Amino acid sequence: MKKLTVILLLFVLSSCSQEEQAQAPGTGFAAVPGLKGGQDVFGPYDPVQGWPKPLAESLPDHEGWTWSQATDIFVESPDRILVAQKGELPVLPASIPRTWLPEIGPGIKFPVGGRVPLRESSSATPSHGIGNEDGSNGRPGIDWRWEHVIVVFDGEGNMIEDWSQWDSIWGRPHDIEISPYDPEKHVWIVDADNHFVSKFTNDGKERLLTLGTPGEPGNDDTHFARPTFIAFMDANIWYLADGYDNTRVIKYDMAGNILGQWGEKGTPPNETRPGYWNNVHGIAVDPTTRRVFVNDRNNGRVQVFDEDGTFLDQWNMGPRPPMNIHDIYMGDDGVLWAADQGSSKLNGYDASGNFVYSWGTFGDCQGCMWGVHGFHTDMDGNLYTSEVRTGRVQKYTPREGANPAFLVGKPWPRVW
Repeated sequence: MKKLTVILLLFVLSSCSQEEQAQAPGTGFAAVPGLKGGQDVFGPYDPVQGWPKPLAESLPDHEGWTWSQATDIFVESPDRILVAQKGELPVLPASIPRTWLPEIGPGIKFPVGGRVPLRESSSATPSHGIGNEDGSNGRPGIDWRWEHVIVVFDGEGNMIEDWSQWDSIWGRPHDIEISPYDPEKHVWIVDADNHFVSKFTNDGKERLLTLGTPGEPGNDDTHFARPTFIAFMDANIWYLADGYDNTRVIKYDMAGNILGQWGEKGTPPNETRPGYWNNVHGIAVDPTTRRVFVNDRNNGRVQVFDEDGTFLDQWNMGPRPPMNIHDIYMGDDGVLWAADQGSSKLNGYDASGNFVYSWGTFGDCQGCMWGVHGFHTDMDGNLYTSEVRTGRVQKYTPREGANPAFLVGKPWPRVW
């Protein structure tokens, strides 16, 4: 009798479990609930094929050339997308004969094959005017060209603006932003390798303000050392991450006056002390809570501060390697997204650091990722990424029926 009771109990539990599964299909960790088959290769998005259009379609005299390392992207509107990149690279042949390379090592061939990209753009394009005296950074005009560093696309992927009049000032433009609180929509660009930040009119015709001393690294009120990203808190306050070589965040007003700064040099790769960091690479803010989120890249963590630099919280971003977080972004839903070059994924966390969702796959196919360095959304929910390793920007549209919690948040409300 006892054995029969156990069997009946197991049967009831099994039936309940099967009934629950039947009543709630697709309630697993999926971007599109209830989807039968398939997988979340591109998460809650569909990549837009052929976006942007080839360089030669916008510039007829550029046949045989393509986009280079794309460091950042900013979406003013669904029909005006600003991009910072490191010039141009030659278009690669459709096929390259496989060649043994014994001078490198035994059993090595190139190309590798198996959908491994042929070229890594960040090493193929040197920073402008830096360290090429002996030709070790390639042949200008043959291996790369320093042209069309700041460009603007429309929603269809056509290049509609060309800021080439400023090509000569850049070492490596690293971040491009517009404050959501600025009705004149001035464009701010951070140049990492020439150590400055400049503010331009929206059309790029006038350079209105420069902070730092171009070409001169340093660690004082008039010098930066490879600054990386900026973030706007409100109509009068913004923050600069400085940077690759320095270890500080600087708080400014919109006139460029310093309001405060904080940060100390840490000991990588496992520094845990608050306010100590190595490679301050990525910064985001939540204007509703006045919190500042800082990517302490080489220590593999995000640190959270109040608006004046008082430490509040921190969390680890995952095992390193492979983890290598570059940019961080927070939209109006308060979810912090992080671009992980190591895993070729975008990782989402709530404001307390709880993991929300992750997606992405390595490669150079449309929608695959290799080296996402900057990303942004528009008010329609489209996502745009810039990649330093493939040398391209991409556009993604939300999948039909996608769980909105897994979409990268839309920009904070704007006055323009």
